[in-house]
Amino acid sequence: MSNPPTLGFVLHEVARLLKRRFEQKAKALGLTRSQWQTLAYLNIHEGIQQGKLADILEIESITLVRILDKLEERSLIERRQHPNDRRVWQLYLLDAARPLIAEMQVIGDATRAEALAGVSTADRERLLRILKTMKGNLAEA
Repeated sequence: MSNPPTLGFVLHEVARLLKRRFEQKAKALGLTRSQWQTLAYLNIHEGIQQGKLADILEIESITLVRILDKLEERSLIERRQHPNDRRVWQLYLLDAARPLIAEMQVIGDATRAEALAGVSTADRERLLRILKTMKGNLAEA
């Protein structure tokens, strides 16, 4: 008899399926998953240094440089030298990125609505509280 799936397995599968469904819906935006993830995090952390963004995204700096080059070619982001350290680049969204981010947010909302269909508001709130607690526990460990 097989064992029931573990919490980690189910969380991983849900995250994978959410990403895949988002990608299906976002395909028309003409961005790769790594590009839209970069824009999404940059929207939250505008002005962040390249190295710190690579850490947040959990990718190598050289990989991020390639992603940023593509986004810069599309006039979606710009790199600015840090005012006190010429070796450091800070990242900013350009106006052309804002409508894309708004579309990404609509697609994200629709994807979450699909995933949470049939789940009550109370259960959604409880789930989010539990996941935030788990995240905090693991971050402190």
